[in-house]
Amino acid sequence: MAGARAELREEAERLRDELLASETALTGLMRDSGDGAGDDQADTGTKNITREHELALAANSREMLVQTERAIERLDAGTYGLCESCGNPIGKARMQAFPRATLCVECKQKQERR
Repeated sequence: MAGARAELREEAERLRDELLASETALTGLMRDSGDGAGDDQADTGTKNITREHELALAANSREMLVQTERAIERLDAGTYGLCESCGNPIGKARMQAFPRATLCVECKQKQERR
């Protein structure tokens, strides 16, 4: 559990840094976009794609950070490694591959079928 806690804390710190970098990049893109005067359609399209890409990266980092912080909370509560749906232990291999897992493989498969 100590190893999982250390890994999750490192991951949370990395995600916070990544989120800060994405938000900084977005701020720069928004500031530099101006009104688009003088841009041709290709320039405008490129700026929009870049902005959308940064927004997607930031959203992904934010979601992963929430999941990581939730995993740390579950460690503190003593429920880490237990399926939130059925209450059975989540397999060790799954927890090693995806330390933020909240569902066992069977429950995750059921969820994905819906």
